[in-house]
Amino acid sequence: MLLWVILLCTLLSSLLGGLYVLGVFRRQRPNEPPLDKGTIPWLGYLLEFRKDSSEFLKRMQRKHGDVFTVLLGGHYFTFVMDPFCFGSIVKESRSKLDFRSHATQLVTRVFGYTSTGGIHGVAYASSTKHLMGDGLSVLTQATMKIFQKLLPFNLSSGEKRVWQEENLFHYCYNIVFRAGYLALYGTEPPQGARNKEKAEEQDRLHSHQIFQEFRKYDRLFPRLAFSVLPPEDKREAERLKRHFWNMLSVKKIWQKDNVSGWISDQEQVLAENGTPEYMRDRFMLMLLWASQGNTGPTAFWLLLYLLKHPEALKAVRHEVDKVSRESGQEVKAGSPPVTVTGDMLSQTPLLDSALEETLRLMAAPLLVRAVLEDICLRTSTGREFTLRKGDRVALFPHISVQMNPEIHEEPHKFKFDRFVNPDGTRKDFYRNGKKLKYVSMPWGAGVSTCPGRFFATAEMKLFVFLMLSNFDLELVNEEEEIPAIDTSRWGFGTMQPVRDVRFRFRPRF
Repeated sequence: MLLWVILLCTLLSSLLGGLYVLGVFRRQRPNEPPLDKGTIPWLGYLLEFRKDSSEFLKRMQRKHGDVFTVLLGGHYFTFVMDPFCFGSIVKESRSKLDFRSHATQLVTRVFGYTSTGGIHGVAYASSTKHLMGDGLSVLTQATMKIFQKLLPFNLSSGEKRVWQEENLFHYCYNIVFRAGYLALYGTEPPQGARNKEKAEEQDRLHSHQIFQEFRKYDRLFPRLAFSVLPPEDKREAERLKRHFWNMLSVKKIWQKDNVSGWISDQEQVLAENGTPEYMRDRFMLMLLWASQGNTGPTAFWLLLYLLKHPEALKAVRHEVDKVSRESGQEVKAGSPPVTVTGDMLSQTPLLDSALEETLRLMAAPLLVRAVLEDICLRTSTGREFTLRKGDRVALFPHISVQMNPEIHEEPHKFKFDRFVNPDGTRKDFYRNGKKLKYVSMPWGAGVSTCPGRFFATAEMKLFVFLMLSNFDLELVNEEEEIPAIDTSRWGFGTMQPVRDVRFRFRPRF
């Protein structure tokens, strides 16, 4: 009899524990945001959220208002859609709102890297040193040299300027990725004084192979992050991870020339702190995706929008030509390709605005913080909500600010000069007469702001500057529509198109 009582109690405890995990007992407490668990235990709205996060959040906002809590795969997320609340969230201390716990879980899942502690400080310190200020100038110069080796400046045949036709997305992603990869991870050392050309050819071949495998991995990334890969794709993801752990291994990196200080410093600090070599190999994959996963797609959208808006293309090209002339490098027949410097990139307010406008339209990161203790959130209307300890709070700026018609007039239109005043200064934005601090958030905010944003910006501007300076560009089909986006990639940075677009280019003179 006693045994049956014990078994019954055990089963009852297991049942209650299971129901708790599934979210059956969760109830909205006084002053908490509206709670919506969906109809599927534990999963909640995960499948709908993963399918199209933007449309899901718009529907929830219409239903519940600017602050609401939903169940996503066993976790409760409170989404805050009021842009005037963003400052208090991103500036809140780590003892109350912490972004690292969620990020650490994601990094382990998609890259196989597990931090041994203190890595955020290592990455931030190295990024501050090498991706900003003087360090950025060095890296920009190195990237410029790589672009000069990868871009097809030799299309002319005698007096004839030959058109070359490509898929625009593939072309932009390929060139920008390879330039960034070689500038960061190093180049092949020449085997003897006469073998420089052979080493450069090896770099072109190797970087192209790396890019091909990276694209396979990148296509799987959203479902890998959500842990919803079918078995076959899961095996492929594991194969690709092992491939990159090998190709980016610290042993192979140290055999290269011109390895960037950003890479070498972090690897050295990790080694000194006792991080195992196999884990440092995995860290290199994380850095590759973090640095190159969004720059190529953004360059694609920027060039496409310029090609679809002739007045924008004309204005930005006029600006880069002016900067080139003032640097003593006017583009004309017989002249060498323009060499762009960091100083030149700082003199392009229209290009800056066009890039920021592209990011406003196409960058859609999801900013997440773990709630470590109950905290009070006050909205712009004066209403107060309690965020519950153990939940997660999330911001989706693409809806809240970037596509908000109360902040950006005609938000779905590309306006290349949206962010710049006629005198070249940055424009301010308001909502209901009150100035906003956060009007576009492609790089995150607060302690989770992307530390590599300055290098990423320089990399994309270098590419577009060179393309506009040295080539005539046009769409093969002038009536080509802007392609739809891949809705499965909401929350992972810059969106990608569901189809490519054909374009052609040739030397300008």
